[in-house]
Amino acid sequence: MYFTRWLAGFGLMVFTASAFSMAADDPAPQAKPPDRWAPIRFLEGEWEGTAEGQSGAGSVRRTYSFILEGRYLFEKNISTYPPQEQNKAGEVHEHWSFFSHDRGRKTLILRQFHQEGFVNEYALDSAAGGTGKLVFKGERYENFDNSWQLRETYEVLSPDEFVEVFEIGAPGKELEVYSKNHFKRAKP
Repeated sequence: MYFTRWLAGFGLMVFTASAFSMAADDPAPQAKPPDRWAPIRFLEGEWEGTAEGQSGAGSVRRTYSFILEGRYLFEKNISTYPPQEQNKAGEVHEHWSFFSHDRGRKTLILRQFHQEGFVNEYALDSAAGGTGKLVFKGERYENFDNSWQLRETYEVLSPDEFVEVFEIGAPGKELEVYSKNHFKRAKP
């Protein structure tokens, strides 16, 4: 009887040691890193809307897609302004943009490449934004005077609607709205 109790106790010790050993072999579940794209992930897809500003009133179409193994969010934009009192000849404006994540600064960067040859670089200004509002402050410009101020603001109205405001300020002047686009997700 003594031997039977000893054997049962020994078996329990072996089972307990094995359980602890298996638990030690299984790594603890790792916390999922935060989604660095969370503030702008909703942009992915096709959008259409209205444009208004210094070029007049028009329409705008835009697509956003993640490229190069999800390292960048690519934007392709075409704004069309028909001939009108404010813009007699009308115009078609095209630009491409790339959003990237600067690991060193821990922020989103926006680079826009315009058909006129301008390249504008912005950084997300978290302090100026807030719930439903993303503000990208201009930092440097290629083929444009770096003493100017530029700002892109995205007001998120819903997962399927946003307003983009582009502001520009001459040296020593306040920012002024140059254009305002109102987007809705395109229906498939």
